[in-house]
Amino acid sequence: MKVWDQLFNLEGETVYLRAMEIGHLDGLWQAAEPEAIWSYMASKIRSKAEMEKAIIMAVEERKKGNQYPFVVFDKKNHRILGSTRYLDISQANKNLEIGWTWYHPDVWRTRVNTECKFLMLKHAFEKFQFNRVHLKTDSRNIRSQQAISRLGAIKEGILRQDRVLADGYIRNTVVYSIIKEEWPR
Repeated sequence: MKVWDQLFNLEGETVYLRAMEIGHLDGLWQAAEPEAIWSYMASKIRSKAEMEKAIIMAVEERKKGNQYPFVVFDKKNHRILGSTRYLDISQANKNLEIGWTWYHPDVWRTRVNTECKFLMLKHAFEKFQFNRVHLKTDSRNIRSQQAISRLGAIKEGILRQDRVLADGYIRNTVVYSIIKEEWPR
């Protein structure tokens, strides 16, 4: 049995992460409406129908064991703030990526992202005993690079012309990682 077969949630002081389901559509779409969210994302969600399609695809990928998408909730206000997920899960190599992260701009530069990443890193290293977690971002997204660095991740390098974004832009991707010997420093 794969560790990803069972649904699980993560809970911190200010947020809780729930396994994504189609029932989260309205809240996710509300959180995702500001266009600024999608500036550096490989995919852009511009309608509720696109959000629905993205949720269906994410849930299917979870069922295959490739991804584990979360919906991020504000514990105090009981509202959806955004989403994040485990990607490129390699059980054989004991590594994965944390990504596809986006939040409503109201919570940018707050503790939301740090707490979400801490919960996910803790789970990956302590529960699933993984050896490596990596994070990637657009080389133009300085805010994201700073946030990843604050987590203690080590910058490994740049994948040149790594992705074609929805708008046709060919992005360079900055790669960071944390390995089990570095956790939980």
